[in-house]
Amino acid sequence: MSSVPEVLFVCIHNAGRSQMAAALLDHHGAGRVRVRSAGSEPAENVNPAVVQAMGELGVDLSKEFPKPLTDDAVQAADVVITMGCGDACPLYPGKRYLDWELADPAGKSVDEVRPVRDEIDRRVRELLAELTAPAPPG
Repeated sequence: MSSVPEVLFVCIHNAGRSQMAAALLDHHGAGRVRVRSAGSEPAENVNPAVVQAMGELGVDLSKEFPKPLTDDAVQAADVVITMGCGDACPLYPGKRYLDWELADPAGKSVDEVRPVRDEIDRRVRELLAELTAPAPPG
């Protein structure tokens, strides 16, 4: 892993879960990690309920947009976290893959998106602690 770990969050549309995860890791990481997100079938826009739910935490997604998944993005990542993209995510030897099963916020109200956001926030904080922990001596 590089000195600054790179994490790629992938879901199908890159309009909800992966956008929230990337924004939260970037926010909490404060430069200690590099973060990207992508979708196997990117949507037109980020889900408005997701933008609103993230705004409640002081994280602005209003200028974000769904991005396509590329081989380059996967190859650059140290950790690839998938969120419901199934077989659309390319696998490369030597990469660490995690699959986070989370409810899809598509078509949900802000009230329904908040629990998904909060679960992502919990997982992101755990991941950040793990990625930025000092290496054991030896």
